[in-house]
Amino acid sequence: MYYIGLAVFLIFVICGIYIHYRGKVRFSFQRQITDHSVFLAPMNCLFYLFSKYPNKPYIEVDKFKELNVLKENWQTIRDEALALDEAAKIQASDRLDDVGFQSLFRTGWKRFYLKWYGTSLPSANKMCPKTVELLQSIPSVRGGMFALLPPEGRLGGHRDPYAGSLRYHLGLRTPNSEDCYIKVDGEKYFWKDGEAVIFDETFIHSAENKTDVNRIILFLDIKRPVNFFLMDWLDKIFSSVFMSAAATKNMDGDKVGFLNRLFPAVYSTRKIGQTIKGYNRTLYYTLKYLVIALLVYFLFIHWIIF
Repeated sequence: MYYIGLAVFLIFVICGIYIHYRGKVRFSFQRQITDHSVFLAPMNCLFYLFSKYPNKPYIEVDKFKELNVLKENWQTIRDEALALDEAAKIQASDRLDDVGFQSLFRTGWKRFYLKWYGTSLPSANKMCPKTVELLQSIPSVRGGMFALLPPEGRLGGHRDPYAGSLRYHLGLRTPNSEDCYIKVDGEKYFWKDGEAVIFDETFIHSAENKTDVNRIILFLDIKRPVNFFLMDWLDKIFSSVFMSAAATKNMDGDKVGFLNRLFPAVYSTRKIGQTIKGYNRTLYYTLKYLVIALLVYFLFIHWIIF
């Protein structure tokens, strides 16, 4: 057990260091050691190692020919998105049931799910059937939504947890302005109506809308192409067990995955932490790093010692 525990610990450390230094834009050390990218670092490093395309912030859209049908039908997709927006159905969750994107709601970001890692949403099937049909016809599309960033909306720097997918954005109704943009590892792109972009969402990225126009896009997770068949097997297992568990609803009747059913309890714990932080920052960070140290001990060091 000593050698197993030591090997696993070293793998996490080495992969965590690689994740930290992978891009030009980096978190502070204090934030990095508590970021979810550390916990998934070994698996994500395997995806980077066997990725079919170079590990860089943006990937050429023309490498994904199967997605051309979306750009060809972007006006049809746009019309369904605008109808949802007019009906105020593109919205933030009013409950603690969107673990993947809950933190984005604070700045006005809104969404309407179309599909999510094998989970079909009756609300989407009913309200935007043409878009759903297009997405269902493309096997590489794992998850999708309409995403709205309002005027003065801003998303701070963050990275998504899972490297088995890449992110696709298709402009539907945008300001068509350099003042409404995304930065991926420091490289800026501004959305345009009918234009698509693909990027690696595990690089640190941020977004801002400095205009007075809502930005509405088609937002997709697409399968990262890899060169090793075992990575496809690993991806299938992780996606079906964990990513699908983050499914949530647009309306009553849509399925909510078990991670989102647990999220209210996790969020309550987080609120306690924020209360302690407001009372005494030194106490908060002492307790935070103590918890991290205990986790490291019981997950790794304990096995090395004993």
